[in-house]
Amino acid sequence: MAYLRVYEPLSAFGEPPSPQLLQAVEAAKLTRALAGEREQRMWLKSQTAAPVRLLPAELADGRAAPSTGTDVLVLDPAQVPVVGETTVGPGPLVCPLELRARSAAALVSFLGDAHPALRASVLAAGGLTAEAVRSRTNAALGEVAKSAVHVLSTTWTVPLPWFALIDPAQRRLKLGTGRADPERELSWRAAMRDAKERVTEARELVESTLGESGPTRILAETARWLDNFHPESAIELDYGGLVQLIADPILASDTSAEEVHSILDALRDGNVEELAELFRDLREYWSELAAREHLN
Repeated sequence: MAYLRVYEPLSAFGEPPSPQLLQAVEAAKLTRALAGEREQRMWLKSQTAAPVRLLPAELADGRAAPSTGTDVLVLDPAQVPVVGETTVGPGPLVCPLELRARSAAALVSFLGDAHPALRASVLAAGGLTAEAVRSRTNAALGEVAKSAVHVLSTTWTVPLPWFALIDPAQRRLKLGTGRADPERELSWRAAMRDAKERVTEARELVESTLGESGPTRILAETARWLDNFHPESAIELDYGGLVQLIADPILASDTSAEEVHSILDALRDGNVEELAELFRDLREYWSELAAREHLN
């Protein structure tokens, strides 16, 4: 699973922030490397509990578990590259996992998009009605302090428009001791102001050349999502668990970010031949990972 995260200054969480949040930030027990493992463990725990929980990080009666207020990632503003006079912070910067709310949003999407037979089968297995599920998920979403969660995630691939938010040169690569190393990483960070300028420019360019295409919609949705957060925040594009699926030489030579920015340059210049070649290279690179979704 890959992630696009927003880290906000503590002041964005209330004045003053809750004692529970302050204690969690001071302890800073959760790391970027362990976040995916934590989410997986919480989901498995919800499914093996008796009775089974509708959502991870919730109690048997449907209330949020205490961990929803303490599962946070903490980042030092000094670890965020900036452009020119852009500022980030003050620190510490905080990204709540909000796993329960994110799972609720995914379940709402499933209920709306799944085939009626599949939807009915899932509801029957859980002994729930669609109305009951919607009530529970709406309650979970209503407990999020903002109108948007701090983390977007995707399985098996990274939406290519996300690369428009970052500077390819600011890549953070750690191969570690192999694919199973939890410290293995490929990620980028950027100041919120810089990311918003990049995504706005990219959206206007793509819309003017390709119209209301899929990339245009993703860029517009991403820009609207970023508008929910503090202007001195930071963003992080993280390959997450995908790095465990990619061999060292391939991961080290990954040029997806550079190629997306080259596509934007080609759009500006009207270079159709370069566009076709870049799109072909990216499609070939990501199609192998995306194919695993069907195999799983």
